[in-house]
Amino acid sequence: MGLLKGNFTFSRFSVEGQLPQAFFNFINSRIKANSFRDASRSTEEKRMGWVSLTDILDNDFEKANYALGDYLIFSLRIDRKIIPSKLMKIKLLEEERRFLAESGKGRMNKQAAGNIKEKVRLELLTKLDPVPSFYDVCWSVGKNTVYFSSLSDTVADDFVDLFKKTFSLTLRRFSPQENNLITKDPESMENASLIGREFLTWLWFKSEERNGRIRLPNKDEVELHLLKKIALEAGEGEYSQGVLCHGIHAELKEGKEAIRQGKKVKEAGLKLIQDNNEWEFIFKADSFQYQSLKMPKTDWQETAEDQSGNLLERIYLIENAVKTIDNLYETFLNIRCSPQWKEKETKLLTKWLENK
Repeated sequence: MGLLKGNFTFSRFSVEGQLPQAFFNFINSRIKANSFRDASRSTEEKRMGWVSLTDILDNDFEKANYALGDYLIFSLRIDRKIIPSKLMKIKLLEEERRFLAESGKGRMNKQAAGNIKEKVRLELLTKLDPVPSFYDVCWSVGKNTVYFSSLSDTVADDFVDLFKKTFSLTLRRFSPQENNLITKDPESMENASLIGREFLTWLWFKSEERNGRIRLPNKDEVELHLLKKIALEAGEGEYSQGVLCHGIHAELKEGKEAIRQGKKVKEAGLKLIQDNNEWEFIFKADSFQYQSLKMPKTDWQETAEDQSGNLLERIYLIENAVKTIDNLYETFLNIRCSPQWKEKETKLLTKWLENK
């Protein structure tokens, strides 16, 4: 469970809709009404619901409270039954031969074949044990933000649907294009759909400009380095062309050559340092998703009397990392949407690329 310990991989959503009065009473009734219920002998291929974050067997939230300060924490459990193709093939052949022997026919029509296939499928689903998966949910109520521990679009779609069914609230995935600086002046961007990649490419440049130190609008400084791997890409969809570079501290000549050829950084490993805290993670530019976020070391000592303290500390560190990247993005956009971009920044970028 990445929210409780270890590295945390997550996508970010904003919550849209009016929170009801008597909010926590509403949440209590709705989350329990949509909690996970086991039905292992059913023919359902997928079943999902909410369970406790700290006790995955507690789907009634009797032992573990999901409310933690300004946060709601719980897990999404999704059980799937997947029939192995070879098992399906064997059972289908057996049933078809049994049907032909009992009916005395030499062949079966299309309708009979379809009925047999459905019968076999339902029988196998009834006998199969489901494979469970668990995904952490951290809902910052005051900030209308949800952190969800999956990068899969399919899993995210299931999560969004169940969240809306449960709480009558809509989740909107975070998108770097949906920023006031862009929406107010879309013409200032040549290709706003790739603005996240342009930002990450700019971060690489900034990470080497002053030995990793980057100044924020409030005059604070953060330190940032690219490491482990850098994925660059030009174009979108089936017409995209990519380059994957590996190295230490992003001293990668082939990466800079790819930028000169028009590619931009799509994904990169980052080390972020601020206020004596250090995070490492893989950052995905198109969606601002965080993969394998490694937390700073803390002096917090968890006790039996206060088991929630460590979790609150981790949430605080997660939000700090996200806030810092968001602040860097705002810094970038303020430059990108101003005359400074063409008058100064692009010249510095060109000079940086020429330094091999």
